[in-house]
Amino acid sequence: MTPIDLERVRRDTAGAERVAHLNNAGSALPPRQVVDAVVGHLRLEEEIGGYEAATARADRVEHTYDALARLVGAAREDIAVVENATRAWDMAFYALPWQPGDRILTARAEYASNAIAFLQTARRHGVRVDVVPDDAGGALDVDALRSMVDERVKLIAVTHVPTQNGLVNPAAEIGRVARDAGAVYLLDACQSVGQLPVDVGEIGCDLLSATGRKFLRAPRGTGFLYCSPRIRPRLEPPFLDLRSATWTSPDGYQVREDARRFENWEGYVAGRIGLGVAVDYALDLGLDAIRDRVTALAAELRRRLGLLPGVEVHDRGRERCGIVTFTVDGHDAPTVADALRERRVNVSVSWAGSALWDLGPRGQESVVRASVHYYNTEEELDRLCRSLPAPRRADA
Repeated sequence: MTPIDLERVRRDTAGAERVAHLNNAGSALPPRQVVDAVVGHLRLEEEIGGYEAATARADRVEHTYDALARLVGAAREDIAVVENATRAWDMAFYALPWQPGDRILTARAEYASNAIAFLQTARRHGVRVDVVPDDAGGALDVDALRSMVDERVKLIAVTHVPTQNGLVNPAAEIGRVARDAGAVYLLDACQSVGQLPVDVGEIGCDLLSATGRKFLRAPRGTGFLYCSPRIRPRLEPPFLDLRSATWTSPDGYQVREDARRFENWEGYVAGRIGLGVAVDYALDLGLDAIRDRVTALAAELRRRLGLLPGVEVHDRGRERCGIVTFTVDGHDAPTVADALRERRVNVSVSWAGSALWDLGPRGQESVVRASVHYYNTEEELDRLCRSLPAPRRADA
C-alpha cells in the first residue's frame, strides 16, 4: 500500500493554506480536479446550453456510475445518482411496502432524519420501531440484535458511522444477522464512504445511501444509492417520473429495471461529473491508505485533547473513525466552535436533537465535532488545541 503523498494532496486543495479544515464530516474541501470539472461543465453550459452540454458530456456522467460501482463493490446497474444522501435514503426507505405489525430494528446512535422517518412510518402504518442496545463499547450490540429478531422484522436500518460519537458500527456482522433473518438491510453510509473502505458484498446490505460532500470531497448536492438486484424488483419508489419509469400506454407505466428507478429526470449534471472525479481521486489514493491516515490523525487528536485540562473526549466504540467529539468545561459547544472559527479552525457542533437516543441519555445537549481528513496535518491538530478557550469551573 502506497502512503498518501501529503504535499501532493495539499497542493490539490486550495483551502489547505487558508484554514485548518476539521469539518470534513460536514463538507470536505474539494480537490482542484473536482472544482475544475464542475466549473468546466458550467462554462460549457454557458457557451452551448444545458441540454447540449449534457449530451456532449454524457460519457463523463456515465463514468460516474462506473466509478461509484467500483467504490462500493457493486455493478453499475445497482447505482442511482441522486441529489443527496437524504434523498437516497428516503427513496429506499419509503419504497418498502409496510404492513401493520412490521418491525424496524435500529441503533441508539441513529441520526435524526432517519429516526423521524421511522416514527412517521410507525404512525402511518402501525409499524413498531425497536432500538437495539449498545454493546460495552457503545456500538450496536450484535448479540442483542440477533436476540430481538423475529418473523415480524421487515427492516434492519443502521448508520454505519454516526455523526456524533466517533464510532464505527459493525456493518458486516449486522449484515449476517439480517441475511439469516430474511430482513431488508438499509445502511446509511453517509459518513463512512470516502474515509473507510466500504464493500456492499462484504457488508451484505440490500440498500446503501451516501453523500458526495463529506469524505468523498465531491460537490454539495450530490449523493447516491446502492440497491441490490436481489431486492430491487420488490421496491417501487415513492415518486416516479419519465426517468424512473416509462409511460407505456394511456393508463399504464413500466418502472425501470435498474437502480435508476430511484432517480428523477432533472439533475445537477456538473455535480454528477464532479462526483465521478472525486471518486476517481479517492480510488487513486486508495481507500486503505485513506482509512489508515484518517484514523491515525483522529487517534492523535483524541490523545492531544485528552492531555488538556478541562477537555473531555466523548467518542465511543471499539473501532473509531475520523470523527472526534469533545467538550470544554465552562463553555457550550457553539461557543467553542465560534472561538475556533475565529482562529481559522473549522469544526461543527452535534446537537442532542440530531441524536436523541444517544446524546440524550448521556446528558449531552451538544458536543464539538472535529473531523479530520487525509489532507490535514499534525500542525493543524496543534492549532485546534492551542485555539481552545480556557476551561472554566462550573462554580466559578
